[in-house]
Amino acid sequence: MLAERPQYILLPVRIGTIVISFAVALLLNFLPWKDVSLVPDFVALTLTFWCVRQPRLVGLGVGWLLGLLMDTGNGVLLGQHALAYSLLAFSAIGLSRRILWFPWTLQAMHVALLLIGAKAVEVFVRLAAGAPFPGWTLLVGPLIGALLWPAVSFLLLAPQRRPVEVDETRPI
Repeated sequence: MLAERPQYILLPVRIGTIVISFAVALLLNFLPWKDVSLVPDFVALTLTFWCVRQPRLVGLGVGWLLGLLMDTGNGVLLGQHALAYSLLAFSAIGLSRRILWFPWTLQAMHVALLLIGAKAVEVFVRLAAGAPFPGWTLLVGPLIGALLWPAVSFLLLAPQRRPVEVDETRPI
């Protein structure tokens, strides 16, 4: 028989939590990784999470702004990440109710498709600008990001969880 998972009531998200998570994601993306193709796009993963969980707070404008920050921080074609993140935010918001309906494994599959789509937009913009094709190893990063989805979800939802046990001294 399956063990019953504890059900949590989530508190409303604080804007500071969202801002800090994006700052940490930007910091992780700007680290000097040895092989960038094997590293997931932490900003895209965090943007997907918040667009799925809080579509009224995080949307296309946030995706566009984060994309411009990524473009200027990496010194790449201006608008490349901005376009990819905007389309990622639009798709994640559109699928948010569907994604939350599934268990973690199927959520990760949906996220894999979203992250691969965002990476495809980035590559298409690079190819349109005349850059050579970077190779098929570029699919490894989005797949690793999808594998990280349950851990990222657990970490980013942690500040919102209420304790399961009832505290009689608290008014609520």
